[in-house]
Amino acid sequence: MQRILPLIAAQARPRLIGEPVSAFADEVTAALAAQPHSRLVVFPELHLFGDSEPDQQRTEMLRASAEPLDGPRVKELKQLAGDLGIWLVPGSVCERGPEGQLFNTQLALSPEGELAGYYRKVFPWRPFEPYDPGDRFTTVDLAGVGRVGLNICYDAWFPEVSRQLAWMGAEVILNVVKTTTPDRRQELVLAKANAIVNQVFVVSVNCAGPTGKGLSIIVDPEGNTLAEADGDAAVLLTAELDLAAVEHVRTHGTENLNRPWSQFRDGEDAVELPVYQGRISPATWAPQTFNA
Repeated sequence: MQRILPLIAAQARPRLIGEPVSAFADEVTAALAAQPHSRLVVFPELHLFGDSEPDQQRTEMLRASAEPLDGPRVKELKQLAGDLGIWLVPGSVCERGPEGQLFNTQLALSPEGELAGYYRKVFPWRPFEPYDPGDRFTTVDLAGVGRVGLNICYDAWFPEVSRQLAWMGAEVILNVVKTTTPDRRQELVLAKANAIVNQVFVVSVNCAGPTGKGLSIIVDPEGNTLAEADGDAAVLLTAELDLAAVEHVRTHGTENLNRPWSQFRDGEDAVELPVYQGRISPATWAPQTFNA
């Protein structure tokens, strides 16, 4: 079965805190004009939370702008996705948690105008970010297409995150990024590595200059680059992801050779993992599957 996901990854400059959602709506509408049949549009981490020029992510401004997920900002974003009839990941938002926490929370909004899923960044970039860590991983089913995993910036440096999302059935990992530092070069390696070792698509979209280093990238399940930005200028990366490629690569192997998800044979012993106080069990190794 052919399952095509046309998407736009928008390498864009952050919008200032307090700008009306209607201004962001114009930005999304303009992006869709470049590829009108897109079903998913993804923006960088904290895209709606620039605090000034230069953007320094001041803690007091982020805390002052934080809202709960049932607040007016998310309601407007839900309506925007519904009005446009698309899946929308507006980057991440500053969420005020139920006990006053400050979370860096990625949103996935459905074409029906619903909050289909959210993910609180498990690995804030310490000691530089003021956020409290989340405690669970999130995948979202795109009806009739496939399953995406939500992932924020520094999470990509922890291979357990991408592995967990792949095990949960993610065929695409949406890594929204706000990297302003020289280590964006290493993040490109990680995007390819996480795609290869988990045999998934990876969409890593960074913010544009002068705030961010850009260099956004879309990678296929064998680590091949499908689209990339060659610098930090604002640009729209477009791709049509054939999610059937995930099953194909896992069945036939990367370069028709390597099939890590088929490593174990029936009846083999578990592999102890003392670093996790757990283990890999062959009986539960295979990833979950998406049912259209």
